[in-house]
Amino acid sequence: MQDTRREKIIGTWYAVGAFIVWGLIPLYFKTLTQVPSMQMLAHRIFWTFLFVSILISLKNRWPEVRKIFSPQKNKVMSLLSALAISTNWMVFIIAVNTNHIVETSMGYFINPLLNVLLGTVFLKERLKFWHIVSVFLALIGVSYMTFKYGKIPWIALSLALSFGLYGLLRKISHVDSLLGLSAETAILSPFALYYLVAQRIHGTGVFAAASLITHLLLIGSGIVTAIPLLCFVHAARRIPLSTVGFIQYLAPSLHLFLGVIVFKEPFTTSHILGFGFIWSALIIYSLSHTPFMQNPGQHRLKDAEENQISAKY
Repeated sequence: MQDTRREKIIGTWYAVGAFIVWGLIPLYFKTLTQVPSMQMLAHRIFWTFLFVSILISLKNRWPEVRKIFSPQKNKVMSLLSALAISTNWMVFIIAVNTNHIVETSMGYFINPLLNVLLGTVFLKERLKFWHIVSVFLALIGVSYMTFKYGKIPWIALSLALSFGLYGLLRKISHVDSLLGLSAETAILSPFALYYLVAQRIHGTGVFAAASLITHLLLIGSGIVTAIPLLCFVHAARRIPLSTVGFIQYLAPSLHLFLGVIVFKEPFTTSHILGFGFIWSALIIYSLSHTPFMQNPGQHRLKDAEENQISAKY
């Protein structure tokens, strides 16, 4: 019993660590705003692949990576998930570079609710009453902000949709998170490296002309991408994914704090109202998994719902 309690404590700290890193990662990429977004994305892909490759080699798991590419279905799934996660990374980098960190917060607050819709549409999961209420409230919040500012919050919606699709694809493929990331970056890294070399040849590459600090930060982008993922994997093995799902709100909360307090992005009454609907939706969504709002016999989360959180990362 004591060992189980200790494992839960360790798992909780792993989860907190993972989501704190994800929440503070805008600070890291803010130091690289002098790097064009496409080059930043290419560096993030390439150095993530290199870092993950070292880990795979140390664990002697390359045979498992090769197995991922054996069935044709897995090849297609890996390609699609690679496109989804690279899109997510690209939009996030653009958001940081253009001072839209508050909008990234909105995207990751919306993401769990979007997962519910994706599970209903693609996995034929049953949409519960409180889930419908949650999605409806979130839709009101997004619609209100769209109406108020006269433009669709495309960064928030793109982040939520790309991350949601990534989670869906990873769930369908049933691939371990570390192995999946290695397969995805293996697909993307040749294109990333080609782009970086081409930029260098044309004299527009930042890496060769940059300072040592910039070199180290670009190389480190692979580490800050992979480390929280590994922490998440350790957490998911030790504590219920429903607990992990609750802790995940740390990341967008920190994004919001950084955007408003640190980088002084506007947070008006309209933002408060729009976010208020989204936060209300998340509170109802979270409470819907407790006995208080469930019918008898529904006190456990369905595996499909839990796996949505696991697959995302």
